[in-house]
Amino acid sequence: MRTNRWPALAVAAAMAGCAVGPDYEAPRPRVSASWSGLEEKGPGQASVANARSADLGRWWAAFNDPALDSLVDRALGSNLELRTAAARVREARALRGVAQGALLPEVEAGAGYAREHLSANVPQPGAGMTGNFYQAGFDSSWEIDVFGGTRRTVEAATAEEEAALEDLRDVRVILLADVARNYAELRGFQTQLAIARQNVDAQEKTLELTRARRDAGRATDLDVARAEALVSTTASAIPALETAIRLSIHRLGLLLGQEPGALKAELSETKPMPRVPPEIPVGLPTDLLRRRPDIRRAERELAAATARTGAATADLYPRFFLTGALGLESVSSSTFLTAASRQWSVGPQIHWALFQGGRIRAQIEVQNARQEQAATGFERTLLGALKDVEDALVLHAKEQVRNRTLAQAVASQQRAVDLADRRYAQGLVDFLSVLDAERQLYLAQDALVQSDRAVITDAIALYKAVGGGWTLEQP
Repeated sequence: MRTNRWPALAVAAAMAGCAVGPDYEAPRPRVSASWSGLEEKGPGQASVANARSADLGRWWAAFNDPALDSLVDRALGSNLELRTAAARVREARALRGVAQGALLPEVEAGAGYAREHLSANVPQPGAGMTGNFYQAGFDSSWEIDVFGGTRRTVEAATAEEEAALEDLRDVRVILLADVARNYAELRGFQTQLAIARQNVDAQEKTLELTRARRDAGRATDLDVARAEALVSTTASAIPALETAIRLSIHRLGLLLGQEPGALKAELSETKPMPRVPPEIPVGLPTDLLRRRPDIRRAERELAAATARTGAATADLYPRFFLTGALGLESVSSSTFLTAASRQWSVGPQIHWALFQGGRIRAQIEVQNARQEQAATGFERTLLGALKDVEDALVLHAKEQVRNRTLAQAVASQQRAVDLADRRYAQGLVDFLSVLDAERQLYLAQDALVQSDRAVITDAIALYKAVGGGWTLEQP
């Protein structure tokens, strides 16, 4: 009786379309509708950030600093960490190709020749004879992915490639922020150095005047000693600032993939700090899911871990193979290429690991634990990203308030110096008042410059926190 094979084929096709293990569902975290940090501002201060979404792919251009633009462009082309991350993407892409190759049949070709002599002391056909053996052909094997283990492996490799791509984008975001921050710090240190030198010059003039007044009997040696001490104290800050400048240049050189001193001639000239844009568009909290590459990477790592669980689960089930061979065999070269030398075989095989000492189920537990770790890692990364933005909003807003207060303090202290000089010339105050006013002026000016630098670096941190510099470009 002829058997109807169609139902069996239909069942096999249906089984081949399924894949064991958990099906991945992307997490849908619930986040706040707005940033609480947007409410942080001083009395009468306009907001320094807004919830408007904008393209932040080239956020550093908002500082309108050609030197910064040049440094960033060169860093994107030559930074070594970026190159390494791009190589990891290509590695992950190739590994995905390796995994995909398992879905297709394997075909091998081979040929051989042997000169054989059969022992005369062993009972066998042709005992004691010497002859030739010629062989050539193809062997093939194809695993029919009935339970989806291979497809789960491909799914995991694809997610891992995408995670590597997000890691590359994360390196890019960090690199852009590092270049901008180090550049802002460099210009800040240069400004501090200029102010320190200006104050040393002014204080040296005061010292000369004091010496002249002492020689004329109108000042004391104590006044001279105090003036000398003030000059020395202010001058002592200069070497530390010069060191900070050189170290900033070295760090920028490293970020650009160059020797530490390669940028010395280019960046040693003192230039003003970049100007912070009046408002920074930070978007909404939900925008972080799209713009923060570390969040996107964590989500892809979760997808890969879920797929690896399915691949491990598939080892509980049998594996089906379709094998075949086709070739030529002969003991004579004259008949090797004739039809009579043909040989072939074809047929299915099944492999089933019935007893592995619990190893398969333990491996499934391993993957389940890794999936749980990946899920927790995604939540931790998301919460950390939200914290980064909230922190940056508060720091940037509060530093703006502090900066305005310091600017007022500098203006007031400058008036105090002018008044102290005039009143001292009139004999209304002692020399200590003049020195104290000059010292306080320098401290206020230095604090203001540090605050100016902090305003810039806080703005850079805010751009970084919201994923500024993220792009869909692929290596």
